[in-house]
Amino acid sequence: MDFTYYNPLITEKHETFRREVRAFTEREIKPVAGDLDNTASFSVDLTRKMGKAGLLGMTAPKEYGGSQLDTLSYIIAVEEVARIDGSQAATVAAHNSLGIGPIVKYGTEEQKKRLLPDLVNGQGLWAFGLTEPNAGSDANNTETTAVKEGNQWVINGGKIFITNSASPMGFGATLQVVTGEKEGRKELTVILVDRNTPGYRAEPITNKMVWRAADTGRLFFENMKVPVENTLGEIGQGPHIMLETLDSGRLSIAAMGLGLAQGAYEMAMDYAPKRVQFGRAISKNQAVSFKLADMAMKIELARNLLYKACWQKDQKLPFGKEAAMAKLYCSEIAKEVADEALQIHGAYGVVRDSPIERFYRDQRILQIGEGTSEILRLVIARHIGIK
Repeated sequence: MDFTYYNPLITEKHETFRREVRAFTEREIKPVAGDLDNTASFSVDLTRKMGKAGLLGMTAPKEYGGSQLDTLSYIIAVEEVARIDGSQAATVAAHNSLGIGPIVKYGTEEQKKRLLPDLVNGQGLWAFGLTEPNAGSDANNTETTAVKEGNQWVINGGKIFITNSASPMGFGATLQVVTGEKEGRKELTVILVDRNTPGYRAEPITNKMVWRAADTGRLFFENMKVPVENTLGEIGQGPHIMLETLDSGRLSIAAMGLGLAQGAYEMAMDYAPKRVQFGRAISKNQAVSFKLADMAMKIELARNLLYKACWQKDQKLPFGKEAAMAKLYCSEIAKEVADEALQIHGAYGVVRDSPIERFYRDQRILQIGEGTSEILRLVIARHIGIK
């Protein structure tokens, strides 16, 4: 199937990069994706291959070993990985947007030099510690605390559902913590924490329905002492850093939805002409051909919206509203396209050995992570002036 997308925002350089990433995903990820999902195995070997291919430091500056690509190139890469496997796309997206992103934007020169080189070359992964049992969409309800004692923070609490936090490659996490109270509200600060710090414990979350080959963990902190120099940004700047990071992260989740929809659509397009019923291919039945036509239309609309949001970010224009719209729309389209693609496969689509079954499961988390569909509608409503 031809995969040249005619869009005024796409350059030949973008398309060349897409072809390179697609070749890598077809060669390295596709042959093992099913087995990794069936065994719920995070692959260190495959993750390091993604690092060597340049997929783990795409937007980081070249001086720290990154590729310093524009946002659209990065999003194309996530889209292409998700076209093959949601688990590996989750690893790539969380590491680039949530792990490396805040360090690049707010880190001191010492923090960048210390952390980024090993994080962009595939030696380790970095996590984004925001979600807690009582803090998700309501990020201001963070309960993990950091008390300043001399030149150290003493941290107690925990985080849950944190991507890239519990595998052998998890080097540490960026945490939002409560560092005090100001004007009757919690003072929230962001701190960088190395996994080797005493009092830091990571535990993998198992038996997941989605992203079974991605690393999702729970973090525990007990009297964990961290140098004050590990503070990211200014004290009390936590909500600003976290929300800005989520705006960028929503673009990558949107790319995962778009890539998953593209992959599911291609499976249906491949299967429908081969499946013969009543003497002809089911693709010749109007009911099926209309499903495929609707899929193609929805994917085109989703891609245009997402790429426009990426362009706005690269042009340093406001993009929060468009990021929320793209994440909401692409995740909803992933659900619709995966469902119709499975319907076209019939009973074969619900068998574990069928890739569409994995895609059908993996799409479900996209309407939850980095802003539920309900919260995103609230965000969009506020952007358009509804208080």
